[in-house]
Amino acid sequence: MADLLSIGASGVKTYQTALATVSENIANVGNGAYARRSTNVTELAPVQGVLSAAAAMTGYGSIATGINRASDMFKSAAVRDSGADLARTQAGTVWLNSIQSALTGSDLSTSLTNFFNAAQSVAADPASPTPRAAMLESATTVANAFTATGNALAQVTADMDASADQATASLTSLSAALAKVNDGLSRSAPNTAQAASLADQRDSLLDQMSAIVDVHVTLDAAGRATVTAGGSNGPTLVSGNDAASVTYVRNGSGAVSFAVQMGGNYSVLTPNGGALGGIADGAQRIADTRDQLNTLATNFVNGVNSVQAQGRDLNNNAGQPLFSVGTAPTDVSLTLADPSGIAAAAVGGGTRDNSNILALGTLRTSGGFETKVTTLVAANAAALQNRNAVAAAQSAIHDGAVSARDAVSGVDLDTEAVDLMRFQQAYSASSRVIQAARDTFQSILEIR
Repeated sequence: MADLLSIGASGVKTYQTALATVSENIANVGNGAYARRSTNVTELAPVQGVLSAAAAMTGYGSIATGINRASDMFKSAAVRDSGADLARTQAGTVWLNSIQSALTGSDLSTSLTNFFNAAQSVAADPASPTPRAAMLESATTVANAFTATGNALAQVTADMDASADQATASLTSLSAALAKVNDGLSRSAPNTAQAASLADQRDSLLDQMSAIVDVHVTLDAAGRATVTAGGSNGPTLVSGNDAASVTYVRNGSGAVSFAVQMGGNYSVLTPNGGALGGIADGAQRIADTRDQLNTLATNFVNGVNSVQAQGRDLNNNAGQPLFSVGTAPTDVSLTLADPSGIAAAAVGGGTRDNSNILALGTLRTSGGFETKVTTLVAANAAALQNRNAVAAAQSAIHDGAVSARDAVSGVDLDTEAVDLMRFQQAYSASSRVIQAARDTFQSILEIR
């Protein structure tokens, strides 16, 4: 039989390792980036080639052969996929909220209504200076509303650009970090605490990457990850120790695109999930909204100025433009400063004539400006409401995926408490074996 001291010593060493593993598990309760470990304990086998009688013996002691990491690659993939879907929807919601604030902040619809109502007041008493002054005041308000709404949407675009730049920079940084983890995994022995820690880092990085863009992951025998973005056929972000960089651009029409560069080769990235997917959705929505607002502003300014040009003001002069436009179609400003310059009368109609300004009522109906603004706001609000409903459903799906993953890899305190007691008792028993061996040898030495 193997000597008693060696058996006890092997037990002490083995259960020291097991207790250290349990302690690490307990210290990481609630840490979503940590997968539970367990120590693989096996019986020491006899040395090959010894005498047959010795080979038949048992009781050579125990040994910790490795650290097992509890994980399920399919459940982890489900967490990443559901997280990418949720992140896309949440990012899209952010931009829809910003658009809604831009459209409603200056109350453009009310300003338009007040302007046309003021024109009706002038038509009721075209020679009176009071309704004319009120109309110019309302014209100033509607011009400011167009400008403020356009500027707000421009700011949303600028904020989106900043967010996209930050997201792509983060994705590039995470890809580089994952490549380093891959390098560490290639250098680590399997079933060790170091390999388990690196695998935790790898999965945490993959979760963070999936929040930015949908990723497809394959693992080799060493646990190194190869990652593509935008689906399994998308461009490669990480392969072995190599990592790509991601860039973002937006053209003049508002359309955005992403590119992946690795080793001098460029590939187009089409995100189907994550924050980048939400940014692509938001960019299209912002561009469409700005186009509609620009068209509305152009038609309004041209229509009002056209009516002005067809009539005569209070001094029987030809009507001058009421509004002017700056760099952008929504950069509207009031040009006419004198209330008497409002061309209420038709040519030859006189100061009491209102036939020309009545044309603004026709413009109001044919242009449908107030209705179009209301429709624009309502459509965005409906899209936002729908996106919030989708986000709630996706959040539940993601929470379920996380729970399923954690059921496999999460730390359960009850289980760890049982293991802690078990390994403490085993450690104590091994110590007693050493003590028994010591006492036995001491007794032998004391024989005379």
